[in-house]
Amino acid sequence: MMLKLWKWYQNCLAFHPLKTQVISSGVLWGIGDIAAQYITDTTVKKRLQLSVTDADAEFRVNWKRVAITSAFGFGFVGPVGHFWYEGLDRFIRLKLLFQPKSARFVATKVALDGIIFGPLDLLVFFTYMGFASGKSFPQVKQDLKRDFLPALILEGGVWPTVQIINFRYIPVRYQLLYVNIFCLLDSAFLSWIEQQQDAPWKQWLTSFNSSKEPRDHPK
Repeated sequence: MMLKLWKWYQNCLAFHPLKTQVISSGVLWGIGDIAAQYITDTTVKKRLQLSVTDADAEFRVNWKRVAITSAFGFGFVGPVGHFWYEGLDRFIRLKLLFQPKSARFVATKVALDGIIFGPLDLLVFFTYMGFASGKSFPQVKQDLKRDFLPALILEGGVWPTVQIINFRYIPVRYQLLYVNIFCLLDSAFLSWIEQQQDAPWKQWLTSFNSSKEPRDHPK
């Protein structure tokens, strides 16, 4: 079954690479949001000591939110990720003339991906989710201050390792698929981050960063 599915995906990717990447991204981000909702729901129940068997405490999927998150996969991750990985590979091979799969080649890809695409992905995600949920510009701005840095710090400890494997061993045409598989987890993680609101651990991270900013001394 898995072999047939893989061959079907290869055929779709060969004839319709962009469309295939867009669809797979949207589906995986939607599934990730369902996982995030379940994790958040379970955490709240444990905090309130509710029984999962209670009729009022049963888990219910917010399908509107799933549709919103899936649209982010369809509209941003799929198309932008497709052109990003293709363009990044061509730029480093043809412009910088680095030998493919060499240490310098992989390190440069990981660095550019972490500096450019990673923060951009987070910025677009939290901004889009805020406006799509009906929030005002000041509310979205406040949510960005609350969510962006914690997500960037936590993801910064995981994605470099994921991308080293990706850029070293995975062919370019399958790199977004590889990333999309991890995006299933990433979608759950980012959706969970966004749903955590003003969790204490977020406040600790943002206050820690604020304490390091220089302050004006009184004259």
